[in-house]
Amino acid sequence: MELSIYDIIVGPVVSNKAYRLHQTLKQITLQVHPEANKTLVTQAMHKLFNVEVEKVRIIIRKGKRKVSRARNESFDNLRKIAIITLKKGQDMNLFGDAAMAVEHDSAEQSARVQSNN
Repeated sequence: MELSIYDIIVGPVVSNKAYRLHQTLKQITLQVHPEANKTLVTQAMHKLFNVEVEKVRIIIRKGKRKVSRARNESFDNLRKIAIITLKKGQDMNLFGDAAMAVEHDSAEQSARVQSNN
């Protein structure tokens, strides 16, 4: 199966770990097509987002096995996640203004908790 550039990147991974990696190490976490490899991910990032990639690490999460009461087995889908490190001077605002609002709200909450103590 031939993958186009638009099929390679499925979407961002939004989690606490992904957000922390983006803020501290400037790494982007994306879910990619199961047949994509590091070179395809690098080419897709360059063509779609116009950023230079330094390193790509790929994690394969196999689907979990589920057994129902009738002893029927099924499996979740395979997920392939790419953690992408951008070259120095390159930036991509993955989380946008929503992340800034969450940071602001959590800072206000922690200030309220400290003032109550």
